[in-house]
Amino acid sequence: MPFFAEPIERLLEELEKLPGVGPKTAQRLAYFILTRETDDAQSLADAIVDAKTKIRQCTRCFNLTDQEECSVCTDSGRDARSICVVEEPRDVVALERTHEFRGLYHVLHGAVSPIDNVGVEDIRAHELVERVQDGQVTEVIIATNPTLEGETTATILSRLLRPLGVKVTRLASGLPMGGDLEYADEQTLGRALTGRREI
Repeated sequence: MPFFAEPIERLLEELEKLPGVGPKTAQRLAYFILTRETDDAQSLADAIVDAKTKIRQCTRCFNLTDQEECSVCTDSGRDARSICVVEEPRDVVALERTHEFRGLYHVLHGAVSPIDNVGVEDIRAHELVERVQDGQVTEVIIATNPTLEGETTATILSRLLRPLGVKVTRLASGLPMGGDLEYADEQTLGRALTGRREI
């Protein structure tokens, strides 16, 4: 005999697909949704569908946006001579919260990981090289995560960019090895940006 009615079982299965959501958290979320008004549940469903259909990648830096270019790329107050390279769009948000960086970003949408068959051709490395080749960029800050994959990606990007005559730097210490930018606090990220080093 099943514990849950079929619609609840389906809701639980979908919620458990979310990162960090196990069976108990899925149950709490499901019961919360079921206790809300139907309009609240519909608003949540509409917001998910709306985001999924309207959000796309910025044509310049590949951050997520609902426009042709994201708000960072269209901000005339940003320093176009400096590009900060990150693995995922959520890393842009983490760095923006520090209020330390006023340049532009480049989102790779992944990191080189031979064990997962992800090579440099599978991330937005080629597009980064193209952006640097125009001669306007003077520094590329590689802010990939301090993991094996992030370090591998940083090394490969450095080798691709150095021949172009651009200064290539890496975030300084302050970020723990094996950690993600998304979970670092603003002060730690700020120190890491300020004390970045050349690689």
